[in-house]
Amino acid sequence: MTIPFFQANQNILKPYALMDLDDTLFQTQRKIDAWQLATTEPGNLVCATVNKQGEPLSFMSQRQAAFFNWLLASTELIAVTARDRQEIKRVKLPFNSWQVLTHGAIILTPDGEPLDAWQQYIYEQLLPLQKQINQLAELILEHSGQDNLVFTLHTDRFINDELTIYLAIKHAQKDHQFLADLAEQLPLFIPDFDQNFYVHVNANNLAILPHAVHKRHAVQFLLEQHLDHQRPSFGFGDSLADLPFLQLLDWYGMPNHGQLHEKFSAS
Repeated sequence: MTIPFFQANQNILKPYALMDLDDTLFQTQRKIDAWQLATTEPGNLVCATVNKQGEPLSFMSQRQAAFFNWLLASTELIAVTARDRQEIKRVKLPFNSWQVLTHGAIILTPDGEPLDAWQQYIYEQLLPLQKQINQLAELILEHSGQDNLVFTLHTDRFINDELTIYLAIKHAQKDHQFLADLAEQLPLFIPDFDQNFYVHVNANNLAILPHAVHKRHAVQFLLEQHLDHQRPSFGFGDSLADLPFLQLLDWYGMPNHGQLHEKFSAS
């Protein structure tokens, strides 16, 4: 068998680009200053997200905006994010393909509708855990002191029920070390915690999630069931929680800032 040499082809097959959003494609002004990102002078910033009041919240540098524009033109861009269905509406960027939301609990089709098969799967996984998930907030408050913690229960509708997906915690004074310590203590004071849940902590964000809810699981389902196996895939993410889904792709990377960058720079 003779294997041909490569020949350039003008018919471009668009790759899939599976991209984390926050701190990968855009970030807040506070993080821009902390990371000293290039091309972030006031005249270069591009608004990427707004807060609940509709005010600018996160921004792209000129380089990030150029990168995103290239992704839109050259790839099929798939958002893979912790943002839920309400939070993604505050991202003012055009997405027209699949979207993986809420840490992987939700997959939206290119038409913007929940993927039925995935909805059914997550429903079956979450339903038996509802009592435990909703008890977690009370237990954590009891052990850690509620004055400094801000809790959010992330919910969505699955089949015909409104279910709690996961618990998010922030520290009111942005004490990142407090959240890191809390993440280590959770398995110690909550019985059978590791059997049903895992913890992701990144800066001032701590999430307690059921094992079934993970970006990797949703991306794997998409790759196996809905995406063209002949098309290459690549992606970027900034956090340790992104690495498992990135490792499913043909190529992956990270920005030169954030949790992943810090982890590998220190090793």
